Amino acid sequence: MPGGPWDGPWDVLAHGIGGSKDLPIPLELTIAGAVAALTVSFTVLAVAWRSPRYAQPAASARATPPEGRPAPARLAHLVDAAWFRVVLRVVGMLGFLYTAMVAMFGLDSLINPFFGIFYVLLWVGFVPLSLLFGPVYRAVSPVRTINLVFARLTGGDPERGLLDYPERLGLWPAALGLYAFVWLELVYPYATELGPVRLWCAAYVGLMLVGGALFGDRFYSRADPFEVYSTLAAKMSVWAREGDRPDGRLVVRSPLANLATVPVRPGLVAVTSVLFGSTAFDSFKDSTVWVKFIQTNGFVGAHSWAPDLVTNLALLGFVLLVALVFAVGTMLTGVGPDQPRRALPAAFAHSIVPIVIGYVVAHYLTYLLEVGEQTLIQMSDPFSTGANWFGTADWSPSYFFSYHPTLLACVKVAAVVLGHVVGVVAAHDRALALLPKRHQLTGQLSLLVAMIAFTVGGLYLLFAA
Repeated sequence: MPGGPWDGPWDVLAHGIGGSKDLPIPLELTIAGAVAALTVSFTVLAVAWRSPRYAQPAASARATPPEGRPAPARLAHLVDAAWFRVVLRVVGMLGFLYTAMVAMFGLDSLINPFFGIFYVLLWVGFVPLSLLFGPVYRAVSPVRTINLVFARLTGGDPERGLLDYPERLGLWPAALGLYAFVWLELVYPYATELGPVRLWCAAYVGLMLVGGALFGDRFYSRADPFEVYSTLAAKMSVWAREGDRPDGRLVVRSPLANLATVPVRPGLVAVTSVLFGSTAFDSFKDSTVWVKFIQTNGFVGAHSWAPDLVTNLALLGFVLLVALVFAVGTMLTGVGPDQPRRALPAAFAHSIVPIVIGYVVAHYLTYLLEVGEQTLIQMSDPFSTGANWFGTADWSPSYFFSYHPTLLACVKVAAVVLGHVVGVVAAHDRALALLPKRHQLTGQLSLLVAMIAFTVGGLYLLFAA
């Protein structure tokens, strides 16, 4: 695993590139082409896109996102049926109970499917699922289901808890939860041992259940790190609800229109910075620069706390650097009298979501396909007794991309560049809605520079690992 349980042979498969030598063109030309793509995209937008098309009320009172076309009637009827929602909840609970079973009674070994379920299927797998089908984690969330059962047994309302959720907290609890996960995955030295990971999951479930009892289901949309991550990824899908209400009819609209409906809440910049910064750090810690730094500065064989401290500081530094670059890029703009600069980073933070998705595809593609398939194989034998519960024990993982590094490199570069181009488009549309007319183009230049910095740094780290 990149930075986690599968260091070693599987770590190579997780990245599956082998370095810049596998690129069909030199890395320098790749970076130059990516920068040119962003610059040309901005120039075309400046000429052809002169009025906001997807601005949302939270960012501008002058426009609302298009509602989209109604989904096919049969599909809408299916997903709105009560029995279908029950089936999804049952699937989520069965998955939760299976995971709890192997966590409690499985071997303390990497052949225990618990590690693959937690690090691969949950963390990475829900991203493509959310892109394809919308906010999947919300529909199958076991903590939502448990909260619903408790509320029904006590005669309460799962939508409302004992208290009102403090809006000033926004997404900050989710940002902290996401950081706790990436810290466990990338920094914690015992991330491959069953006990600590099991304890992390128990703490997560406990906090979610207490939060749901206190604040109702609204707590999960703000504080559950996996639900917030899945919901953000789902904003790049074509599925939405009319008026962005959970009870609205199912509609189909462009991902850019969906993306514009990301609510502007406190902590949104922190969430995107953790997701983006941690992925960048995952690449950086495997680079020659970082390995040489650790070796040449006496951290290998030094006091046990020294390398851990340096790694912790590096992860935190990457997250803070992303937040700082983005905040400066958005705040160095010409604003109107009613638009405080400090509000701009959150207003533009939705434009980081496609960049995050691009890096997830680029960094974890082979990891999800190869280690994810290995996890499905292990799930048939939960207690390592030679069982074949689900008929997958005889499968063999496919290493297609690892055996075609040039194709893999092209896919990864395309994912990074496309993510940034979509981010530039989303930021441009929001700038047209927020900035005064005289600053609508020049005011975006600092953000364009930030996007270019992200592109150059991301591609360098991706192929330096």
